[in-house]
Amino acid sequence: MDDHDLIMYTTAWCGDCRAAKRALEARGIPFVEIDLDADPGAVARVESLNGGRRSVPTLVRGDAAASLSRFSPAKLDAFLATAGLR
Repeated sequence: MDDHDLIMYTTAWCGDCRAAKRALEARGIPFVEIDLDADPGAVARVESLNGGRRSVPTLVRGDAAASLSRFSPAKLDAFLATAGLR
């Protein structure tokens, strides 16, 4: 992975994660998924990005990062614009 990859931190039980994945796939935007339940080391990264909260989905690309908890297409569009993907 490098700074050009879009990374999405998720969990299997997260409805917002499923919605974000569907939205990215519908837009044809590739991403690397990291499941916090399968990669416990990723929890610390997510917490550091979200002020100590284990908030998913969390998207990261380069220096841009955002929690899309309580997912909405508007939140995704805002992140994509910040991350240079829109």
